Amino acid sequence: MSHVGVPRGTVRKRRSLALLTTGVLTIPVLAGCSSGGEETSRGVPQDIAPAARETVADGSTVNWAVDALPATFNAFQADADSATTRITGALLPSLFPMDKSGQPKLNPDYLESAKVIEREPKQVVLYKLNQQAVWSDGREIGAPDFVAQWRALSGKDSAFWTARNSGYERIEKIERGADDLQVRVTFSKPYADWRSLFSPLYPKEITGSPDAFNDGARTTLKNTAGPFVLRSVSTSKGTVTLARNPRWWGDKAKLDTLVFRAVAAKDRTQALADGTVDVADIDAATADRITLARRDRGNNGQQPAHGPGSEITPAAALRSWALAHGSDEEAAEIAQAAREKNRKAVVAYATEQKALRDFAVRKSLEPAYTQLALNGESGPLADDRVRRAVARALDRQELAQTVLGPLGLPAKPLGSHLALAGQPGYKDGSGALGDQNTKEAQALLADAGWTRGGAAQLPKDTKAGSEAEKKGDKDAKEDKDTKDGAEAEKGTAEDAKKDEDKDAKTEKSEKEDKEDKEEKVDEEAEDEKGDKKAGRASEDSAASRDEGLYIVGEDNKPGAQAPAHASASGASGLHVIAPARTAAAQSAALLRQAGVLGEDGTVAAQDKQPGGAAGAYAPVGTAAPAPAAAKGQLGKDGKTLTLRFVLPSGPGSESLRSVGDKIAAMLEKIGIGTEITKVPDESYFKDHIASGEYDLALYSWPATAYPATDGRPIYAKPEPATDGSLLVEQNYTRVGTDHIDQLFDQAAAELDEKAARELMKQADARIWAAAGSIPLFQRPQLVAVDKKLANVGAFGFAAPRYQDIGFKNRQAAGSPADRKK
Repeated sequence: MSHVGVPRGTVRKRRSLALLTTGVLTIPVLAGCSSGGEETSRGVPQDIAPAARETVADGSTVNWAVDALPATFNAFQADADSATTRITGALLPSLFPMDKSGQPKLNPDYLESAKVIEREPKQVVLYKLNQQAVWSDGREIGAPDFVAQWRALSGKDSAFWTARNSGYERIEKIERGADDLQVRVTFSKPYADWRSLFSPLYPKEITGSPDAFNDGARTTLKNTAGPFVLRSVSTSKGTVTLARNPRWWGDKAKLDTLVFRAVAAKDRTQALADGTVDVADIDAATADRITLARRDRGNNGQQPAHGPGSEITPAAALRSWALAHGSDEEAAEIAQAAREKNRKAVVAYATEQKALRDFAVRKSLEPAYTQLALNGESGPLADDRVRRAVARALDRQELAQTVLGPLGLPAKPLGSHLALAGQPGYKDGSGALGDQNTKEAQALLADAGWTRGGAAQLPKDTKAGSEAEKKGDKDAKEDKDTKDGAEAEKGTAEDAKKDEDKDAKTEKSEKEDKEDKEEKVDEEAEDEKGDKKAGRASEDSAASRDEGLYIVGEDNKPGAQAPAHASASGASGLHVIAPARTAAAQSAALLRQAGVLGEDGTVAAQDKQPGGAAGAYAPVGTAAPAPAAAKGQLGKDGKTLTLRFVLPSGPGSESLRSVGDKIAAMLEKIGIGTEITKVPDESYFKDHIASGEYDLALYSWPATAYPATDGRPIYAKPEPATDGSLLVEQNYTRVGTDHIDQLFDQAAAELDEKAARELMKQADARIWAAAGSIPLFQRPQLVAVDKKLANVGAFGFAAPRYQDIGFKNRQAAGSPADRKK
């Protein structure tokens, strides 16, 4: 299943604005910048049980699980989500869908051809439409539909509430060609990604006016042009039902009806078992259950050796039986109730496992990757040396293995921000930053001024005495000046009294100094004890991270000072953040992509006691022995090097929790502390990622066939707003350079595909060097599918061909598909 959380409803326009770093990022000779070669890479193939159309039966219904009903059917609105994309893909024209290798491929159902016919003085693209292509009301698809969509998305009319206008703002005019089936599009300036335009294509009835665009396509689509039409939407049942399009001119849809059903991630195992859905994205736990169910097929009706009760030993079972039949009536009643509850759970589990035998797990790599984002706006990560140190402390191979290895998928770290393995133009550009190297990471931190004893040192420009002491001395002086006149009149008796007070104060001060020395001796003794318990403290730190909030490498005892970079709000308790053209499509998925432990968010640091011995509690005010790692934590100017690591707390992504813990442990080895905070999905993006209230975060970006267009707003150099704030579109790391922007702009205007790819490789190398985004791995794609279904499953890069999906061979009456009709 997907892992990391994302924003719903964020506006994404073509140009990205934002801030960033003070100073100029110096870039060494970058690997991958001068090479003209293209790295040979193989992506993981799709897994859809392909079958020829003649072997797929006509008729039946398929139920397909989605996260929720779509908020809108208009894919160009800010609150469009993954369900919007999934459903409109079966209803509306897509002129250049992605193929299995992640390249845009002309769709012959809608186009006979499309190509650049002029480059000078201006770029002109000529579309020749399929003469059979018609809307469901019988009207031909033609130039008026292209014109209406261009005007709605060009950004010139603010009455259209559009989330993106990538490429449309470059169009100068659209005209009818030699006949009604030809459309000429003239660009005001060259646009390499012209194939990204007009997909999906909406009828002019929707895009022709602001009212129709803003409201008309939110809850229904009356006019469509796909293999299916929209039959009904039921909010009470949580379903969107599609029916075969009688006017469809292409290959006839094999299914009579296709039902998209809202099923939460946590409910999908049950939905599969009770026959509610036939196709569903699942997590690793559900995939394991399906695998076990198929393995147990020949167990002759015996109860499975896994699931509820499987952990009960024979001795425990005998003890339970003895209690249930013993003379202690109260204990017997409790034991009998527990045994009955366990019996019901075992029966229910066995029933579900029997039903899950009818499903197969189809797996591939999702066209999206998980990254570690480093917020370079302020704090330690504003220094590119610290960002590079964080990046070089990571063992990305180990992180990829943690997620992909147990699933039997290739566990290779991703080497590019702008292409995935298997896509044309993919090249590993990570050499611009360097491989994992602990010594190099430590050297970078030392060069940035972070040292082992830095937390105990005052800033260089701080004079003797704390600020509080300075203020106290100043106040005392002012009080003395005010009282001088009155004291002069009080005579020698008053002076004598003052001398007595002074003697008493001196005696008290000496006593306090003595106590301070004794406390220091005690603390040193405690430090020695802490050294002996370093291993125990390391275990405690991992457990603490699982519970909500823990500062790795710090002893968060009661009364300890809050971390320098902790959120002022004290925030407490992951699908893909999508690039410009696919932002709306991916929004719901991202919020479930990065689920981690618990839902209660942060746990107060003073409640964790990570430095103390397990089960031991000292009187209030007693210093707990710090973990061994705490003694090695870096600091500067009296502050420890602690980074806020924010993750969403949604369900369905235990593997991402493991990744977060491993990253924290890797950083701890080089003296960087991490404060892990889990926040609710609904506040993850808005209150943390978009607002910059984080130092480290895990979230995902989807693949794109158009990196010059879709990558630009993600990595563009941020620019300051007039009010001093930062204008950020999708560059949530707040890290960028002028050179990166120039390379994107050059690639977007380069009509030679090979030259454009070279420019993107150079841009990727510089993005690596800036160390604001560290790609980790391509996300796994696990899909549970009725084993009799063909041409559906883990699609990888490719868009589904909905008209080819169906049951293999003829389905007998009473089959699961017929029961759901």
